[in-house]
Amino acid sequence: MTPVGTAAQALRHIEQLLHDGAYHPGDRLPTERELAATTGLGRGAIREAMRHLVDTGLVTRHVGRGTFLAQPQHPDLDVSSPSPADIMAARLTIEPTLMSAVVLTASGPDLAELEQILRHGEHATSSVEFEQWDIRFHHGLAAATHNEVLIGVSRYLIRCREQPIWGNLKERTFSTITRDAYCAEHTAILEAIKDRDPDAAAEHMRTHLLHVRRTLTKGMSRSPSTGTIDYRSPR
Repeated sequence: MTPVGTAAQALRHIEQLLHDGAYHPGDRLPTERELAATTGLGRGAIREAMRHLVDTGLVTRHVGRGTFLAQPQHPDLDVSSPSPADIMAARLTIEPTLMSAVVLTASGPDLAELEQILRHGEHATSSVEFEQWDIRFHHGLAAATHNEVLIGVSRYLIRCREQPIWGNLKERTFSTITRDAYCAEHTAILEAIKDRDPDAAAEHMRTHLLHVRRTLTKGMSRSPSTGTIDYRSPR
């Protein structure tokens, strides 16, 4: 469940700390005591925020050693790894349908958290930074269902998006124009959810994902001999 109250404040502080670039994958993070001292928030709020970050895979905990920024999961790109086309096909099947559950169960704190994520995404200055907030927004929608199965599906989609080929495509197609368009589409999705309109939310999500698919397709190189789409990373 997405943290609320002071735990939500703690979560935003820690996320900002991680996205500022001071820590790299594998780095040990400050202790709960240290974070409580720097934020002025209670250790209970810090603990709940850290638990959420562990659940979403952003950080890992090792008993007796501490908490660490997670290493990106980059599965080998073999025949069992989904292509960007497969990922987008799955997202178009799953995420619009998810909206009815989000509309039904999203709480006020869930919506406030999604709003905060949107604001961060609007100010992202790089592909990597925007991708992080984009993932947070889409996973936040799944988290707002409060359904562990749907949240687990979202985590799997996140792992798919951690493949280098996906990151290369997102970097190749990133621009402030694209960022602003995606953020406007995210806003339309969120506003429909606030209005408790599942049909509008689903349609806005479908429109958004179709836009993402078109953009990624333009970023794919084409084989000069066959004209077919080449999903390999650019040389």
